[in-house]
Amino acid sequence: MSRQSYIFTSESVSEGHPDKVCDRISDAILDAFLAEDPRARVACETFATTNRVVIGGEVGLTDQARLHTFMDRIPEIARACIKDIGYEQDKFHHATCEVTNLLHEQSAHIAQGVTGERGDEGAGDQGIMFGYATNETPDLMPAPIQYAHAILRRLAEVRKSGQEPLLRPDAKSQLSVRYEGGKPVGVSSIVLSTQHESEAQSSADIRAIVEPYIQEVLPEGWITADTQWWVNPTGTFVIGGPDGDAGLTGRKIIVDTYGGAAPHGGGAFSGKDPTKVDRSAAYAARYLAKNVVAAGMADRCLVQLSYAIGVAKPLSIYVDTFGTGEVDPAAIEIAIPKVMDLTPRGIRTHLDLNRPIYARTAAYGHFGRAPEADGGFSWEKADLAEALAKAV
Repeated sequence: MSRQSYIFTSESVSEGHPDKVCDRISDAILDAFLAEDPRARVACETFATTNRVVIGGEVGLTDQARLHTFMDRIPEIARACIKDIGYEQDKFHHATCEVTNLLHEQSAHIAQGVTGERGDEGAGDQGIMFGYATNETPDLMPAPIQYAHAILRRLAEVRKSGQEPLLRPDAKSQLSVRYEGGKPVGVSSIVLSTQHESEAQSSADIRAIVEPYIQEVLPEGWITADTQWWVNPTGTFVIGGPDGDAGLTGRKIIVDTYGGAAPHGGGAFSGKDPTKVDRSAAYAARYLAKNVVAAGMADRCLVQLSYAIGVAKPLSIYVDTFGTGEVDPAAIEIAIPKVMDLTPRGIRTHLDLNRPIYARTAAYGHFGRAPEADGGFSWEKADLAEALAKAV
């Protein structure tokens, strides 16, 4: 039997964190390519440091003759991301930082593997992907990561609206959640480090700014007199973003998923078009796990999918309900391919992934977000629950 009383910790980082700046630029470039051509192929990496952004990787359009002209837009896309995040520092400013574009045409050998010898579309790479859901929050996400995201999202809102003009873009949160009877009931400690305007501001000054918003987003009663607060514990945090620490696409994969509450296959999401199963199959696995829990078949569900490059169908499907299920996990494994085509093309079609919906995923988590009218976060729908329940 799994433990019922414990403390579990997860962290999040803001959109201004150096790695997240890079994720945002990579995904904005992906969106631009998909808006130009829904069949575009993109594997885009971004590196950022003091006054410099370097972008590299492989890209392709159906009409490759248009690629050269399209490349001229890359620096403009990067600068727009940096501006929206809010960086106007002397050593990292959207208008003055140097942007180097090293993107090039996709390898013909990789393209061949994805297309497949028989013309059926294969996976863009080998790999394993995990999806997870739990009924401990309304969004069927683990509480520590969901509320760590919520804190930083709220602080970004008040910073960008001008309500809290002394806050700056770079920030990290960490939440230690206390569980009793297997359910989250409170917070034992809160860690919040946020970039701010002036060296004259103390940790106490910053806590006075952020505490009301943290109280606002956490469930009532979770913060008590025993909760430990660590706000800017090292003191001054004025130099932030890529000027303070270099950033790179794909370095926050646990932040992007379940905060360590579930396994991760190892592949990053940002900058990859949905032919890459690192991204699309991870979304499909979350979609399936969420629908299992939404159907009432289990309180918790983990789904693993595995793929080989150039092979369309998954090599294996694994389900674990951690002893919380009303249905045998083996029966769920058999039911899943009956209700969803898990080939790369099938996933993209079912979840409508060939559209520019990815820049918004680059911060505050890829999961536990509300599905949007234009198809964003389609993998968060619970519209497969009934079909799954009937198929087992």
